[in-house]
Amino acid sequence: MVEEIGAKTSSEKGSLLYPYGLHQGDKTNPKLDDGTSEAIALSVPFTFYGKTYQTVFVNNNGVISFDEPVRQYTPDPFPLADGRPFVTPFWADVDNVLGGDIFYRQSTDPALLEDISQHMTQYFPDSPFTATWALVATWDHVAYYGSTSEKGNTFQAVLTTDSKMFYIILNYWDIQWTTGAASDGDAETGLGGTPAHAGFNSGDDTNFYNIPGSQTDAIINITTTSNIKVPGRWVFRVDDFQAPDVDPPQLDNNCWL
Repeated sequence: MVEEIGAKTSSEKGSLLYPYGLHQGDKTNPKLDDGTSEAIALSVPFTFYGKTYQTVFVNNNGVISFDEPVRQYTPDPFPLADGRPFVTPFWADVDNVLGGDIFYRQSTDPALLEDISQHMTQYFPDSPFTATWALVATWDHVAYYGSTSEKGNTFQAVLTTDSKMFYIILNYWDIQWTTGAASDGDAETGLGGTPAHAGFNSGDDTNFYNIPGSQTDAIINITTTSNIKVPGRWVFRVDDFQAPDVDPPQLDNNCWL
């Protein structure tokens, strides 16, 4: 039985996370280092950087990939040269055998879609949006490879569309580590080495986006950063890839704001 300790609902005070867990009808990934979900056949095809995909994988190591799974545990900088299109909410060496769960579901639940629609219209007021579908993937208090601590990271990625516009929402609730031991991180702290990467890779060798702080120690602060003035949330339109027209993050005392 998979425990749902830490599973959040959007009604919890201050939580950025959309509801998740077994009680939401989520599936869970296998307890397997460098594991992945089964191939997820999308009930609504998803357009990413101008290409439309019908299959995704929710990979244990903090990656949502199109068409093929990703088992790589140490992140590479974007753009990747091998043509892999994927989204990295927090690409690092997760080990859910040592702790945590990865949940995912496709949903047309009216309450969820209403919440998403309100948020997207708030962030993109010139593009009114009524969500008709979402894929919600949540990494719940996941441990890092080689961990000798109780540290866990909780973050979420949401793919959503109204069949015309396609968005990805990245929610960061609790980030306690950045690096697994096989990526030269410290087994006790989960820091150092090659830190996690957050961003988007189109697969065409040219188009990509790196969230500021990626693959540096500053990525530990991603719960305090945003491109929409909501700390811990980053939102992008991804069919032709757009970010809200806001001031770019600034580095202050080694923290991205």
